[in-house]
Amino acid sequence: MRSVTRTYGSPPTVALSHADLDVDRGEMLAIVGPSGSGKSTLLNLMGTLDRPSSGEIRIDGHDTGAMNDAELSGLRAHTIGFVFQQYHLAEGVAALDNVATGLLYTGMPKAERRARAAVALERVGLAARARHRPNELSGGERQRVAIARAVVGEPALLLADEPTGALDTRSGETVVSILAELNDGGTTVVVITHDLQVAERMPRRIGIRDGVLSTGAAIPAGARS
Repeated sequence: MRSVTRTYGSPPTVALSHADLDVDRGEMLAIVGPSGSGKSTLLNLMGTLDRPSSGEIRIDGHDTGAMNDAELSGLRAHTIGFVFQQYHLAEGVAALDNVATGLLYTGMPKAERRARAAVALERVGLAARARHRPNELSGGERQRVAIARAVVGEPALLLADEPTGALDTRSGETVVSILAELNDGGTTVVVITHDLQVAERMPRRIGIRDGVLSTGAAIPAGARS
């Protein structure tokens, strides 16, 4: 990101101001700040769910400002995975098929989508719960299903927005451990959080307040375990 600014309304309200940020392939970092600090705006811009008012965003070498909506959709489908606080799982649909929806726009046959979904559920320790519906799962299990859906297409970049915010401490620790394991496997992981304990488990931290980024000091990778 180079001098990225996002404003809303008239007169304009500045949600993100002149943000410069580099995330290297294979990194794991936290962007940490209080409610209303601009975290969600930043994530939406990083994930191409929104466009900046000014500035440049490049993802995997692609200048997103030069891409149309269809091209951005393709970039998200093949390069970016999303995990949200509220899970966004389809009620009444088994975990396996919820995860398979992460491949819906790839053109992959249904049988292959479901086979890959089974592998993704195994990665997050939920192979035995594949046939269970969301209302039959705990909050931590539902978040693990959401993570499996986000990574079923093996995206290079995983963006997690408050992934532990609705969970108890133990379930939250499990989710952070799964994200760390995915990172160890080569996935670039960016966690948006207000929880300092979660942030302290990340090798790198970036602060945000009132739409302004501030780089935190790196901490040893072992501190997250």
